[in-house]
Amino acid sequence: MSETNQPLRTQIAVVGAGHAGVEAALAAARMGIDTVLFTMSLDTVANMPCNPSIGGTAKGHLVYEIDALGGEMGRVADLVTLQSRTLNLGKGAAVQSKRVQADRKKYQSIMKHTLEKTEHLRLIQAEIVELRTKEDENGVKSVRSVVTKLGEEWFCDCVIIATGTHLESAIFVGSVSYEAGPDGTLPAKGLSASLQAAGIKLLRFKTGTPARVKRSTIRLDQLEEQPGDDHILPYSVQHDEDMFNGTSQIPCHIVYTNASTHKIIRDNIQRSALYSGKIHGTGPRYCPSIEDKLVRFADKERHQLFVEPMGENTEEMYIQGFSTSLPTDVQVKMLHSLAGFENAEIMRYAYAIEYDCADPTQMNATLEFKDIKGLYGAGQFNGTSGYEEAAAQGLVAGINAARKLQSKSPIIMKRSESYIGTLIDDLVTKGTNEPYRMMTSRSEYRLLLRQDNADLRLTPIGREVGLINDARYAQYLSKKSKEEAEKERLESTHVSPETANPFLEEIGETRLKSGASLADLLRRPAVSYEQLAKIDPDRPQLPATVRLTVEVDIKYAGYAKRQCAEVEHRKRLEEKKLPLDLNYREIRGLRIEAAQKLEKLRPLTLGQASRISGVNPADISVLLIYLNIK
Repeated sequence: MSETNQPLRTQIAVVGAGHAGVEAALAAARMGIDTVLFTMSLDTVANMPCNPSIGGTAKGHLVYEIDALGGEMGRVADLVTLQSRTLNLGKGAAVQSKRVQADRKKYQSIMKHTLEKTEHLRLIQAEIVELRTKEDENGVKSVRSVVTKLGEEWFCDCVIIATGTHLESAIFVGSVSYEAGPDGTLPAKGLSASLQAAGIKLLRFKTGTPARVKRSTIRLDQLEEQPGDDHILPYSVQHDEDMFNGTSQIPCHIVYTNASTHKIIRDNIQRSALYSGKIHGTGPRYCPSIEDKLVRFADKERHQLFVEPMGENTEEMYIQGFSTSLPTDVQVKMLHSLAGFENAEIMRYAYAIEYDCADPTQMNATLEFKDIKGLYGAGQFNGTSGYEEAAAQGLVAGINAARKLQSKSPIIMKRSESYIGTLIDDLVTKGTNEPYRMMTSRSEYRLLLRQDNADLRLTPIGREVGLINDARYAQYLSKKSKEEAEKERLESTHVSPETANPFLEEIGETRLKSGASLADLLRRPAVSYEQLAKIDPDRPQLPATVRLTVEVDIKYAGYAKRQCAEVEHRKRLEEKKLPLDLNYREIRGLRIEAAQKLEKLRPLTLGQASRISGVNPADISVLLIYLNIK
């Protein structure tokens, strides 16, 4: 109670102000819901305790999707970009991903101020140590309140848990271990026990981060320079596509481990907290420590490391790929074995961190817990790894908590329409036994889910929930109209062999024997939209983002058509709802293993059921027959 004895109250309480909590709170507040965002420290809002970057393989897709839905990450990332690179340029457009090196302090500052200025949102420094629930006359459990370490009880209708890596967290460096959160912050104590008492199953995961090194002590001239892209497009449609024209980028650098580095690690590997048995949590498969890499890839003579700036006004440099839990003396020897790092000074030592998180199969695709109404999970609390995965889940949790209070149907992102849908579907149907990282290979529809068309795919959903205003929606409609008109023009504009052949010969392409449309020429792998300008003098002036999507749509048309057919084929399963009270054990013909898995996970649709490990096509056929009979 407050001093006036009035109970403290909000509609939605968000616990944790990392990337998940920030997006959740902003979404709910912008949808008009009274929201309180609790953080253990106002100085660590939207912190980047690991790599100071936004995007990367598949992660860049998530950032574009977050922006298309009305989230904040892409907008702020644009404002703090130190360098931007497109990964996988040598591969198809579907797997090309934008990644920016970000100024982490500026990112934090802008995001914190954005929260402070948002209506219906209060940002409060307080540690939440307890979740309290209530039961109705039918025994259905729901959220009642959250309690702070100072004893304040906040009554609320929904709670979103976004605690990152803070829950009962512990730091490991060699034989030394102590309770702490990332970057030397405080651990969250007590909430884990409260969640377990409420019936939530927790897992124990581990992640880590490399040392930070003083820039002036690195001989950068001995390293391979890695420049940014010449032409940069922003993440956010809220920014002009020419915003980076004329801006300078800070270069990153590449260095490699060597035989000496590997010998130092192997000679000391039993001193690593990972291999000495001190760490019990499961680490990320796709972002292992350097000692783990040496064990897994023993035949590799060297490993690539990326030397990246932490910000514009700091000397700290981040050594991506050099994560470790080896003791400090070994870290120094490892570092000094690298070319150009002979006299390098460590400013922050590398460490591993272990923490509690929830088994995500306890949640629905809305990210609401099945057995506690009004309780949502998001981010690393759900077993994921990465800022982008966290922000995407936070946005969805915030939207669905707000819509629940608005008595509106939830938003369930589909696998066929977004990487966000793939991410959440994987978590709630398959679960994870290690920190989950998004990759393009996880999506069976990746030819349809590109960065360049994220706004076309998802802006209508953002509009529906109230996160896309009139101006942005008009911008979306204008872009969509321009793209459709240009594709139609290219399909209907034909050129003769006399016009096209000199151009084709110039680029080493096969000559035409008869006329062809500009779209037919563009479908050739060696022909780009920009090159076609030589034989297409009447083309309209279009934004770069429109030109890009037009080109990729035309080149991928055949593949996309097949994937669209697959989406339609599976639509019956995706739309067939499963009753929440269905007794799977009584369905004749359903295997025992399948019935047990379905009883435990309670999928919302047949599509979800088909992706559960242990449920095979024959089981789905049994369900189809049973449901048709019923």
